[in-house]
Amino acid sequence: MHFTTTPIAGAVEIRPQKISDHRGYFARGWCAAEFSAHGLNPGAAQLNLAYSHRRGTLRGLHYQVAPHLEAKFVRCTRGAIFDVVVDLRPHSATYCQWHGLELSADNGAMFVIPEGCAHGYQTLTDHAEMYYLATVPYAAASSRGARYNDSVFGITWPLAVTEISAADAAWPDFPVRLPSDPTAVKPLA
Repeated sequence: MHFTTTPIAGAVEIRPQKISDHRGYFARGWCAAEFSAHGLNPGAAQLNLAYSHRRGTLRGLHYQVAPHLEAKFVRCTRGAIFDVVVDLRPHSATYCQWHGLELSADNGAMFVIPEGCAHGYQTLTDHAEMYYLATVPYAAASSRGARYNDSVFGITWPLAVTEISAADAAWPDFPVRLPSDPTAVKPLA
């Protein structure tokens, strides 16, 4: 597996190392030892699947708060998605900043979303399917969301939104929280 850091601390792009022959290829899609060696949480408590009928469908931005902070390991298994992480950790140098990757069945790329960050994605194809491993089980009482088009984040989604749930469209403006040390957070551009 090839691990590539992103501008968001703890958010990592992983590409499978494919061993190919006349039959196709073999690749490792998960390895707790390699995750640990790269400082990532190797725990997996739940596997979630999602399927979207239409290109342009948007899901997110979702996250869980303490005591149920979760990291996610995301992969697209059919079609393609634009996967986004938003840093919601007030003491992070990239607080309220985002990073996106194209994940597809063809490129096999995977994305690690660290604890304390929101996650969302938009389908780039019809009939897109993705899965993600979560480090903790879903806890409704700790579940939160941020609006996909909140100006605080300024996410550039690749397509017009064709489908979104009423709940995801209605999240309130994100309440930016500055840490007690204002130098701990870079101002937003």
